[in-house]
Amino acid sequence: MVRTPLTPEERERGEQLGRLLREARGGRSMTDVAAAAGISAETLRKIETGRAPTPAFFTVAALARTLGLSMDDLVERCALLLA
Repeated sequence: MVRTPLTPEERERGEQLGRLLREARGGRSMTDVAAAAGISAETLRKIETGRAPTPAFFTVAALARTLGLSMDDLVERCALLLA
């Protein structure tokens, strides 16, 4: 299956998500946050750096829960890029 290339807006939204998650992580280690969310540190690294701009919903939900973020807030803050 060939994946359709992402639009510049989708890439920017993924980078924004990564910045929000990195900011929320604060001083916690990437390894600790990833383990608490049930994902690998490499997956978290890819999301935070924008190399995985469209992570799975359940991955984002697990990270949001671990970091004490609201999914509504994440959606709103990432959707602002489309305005």
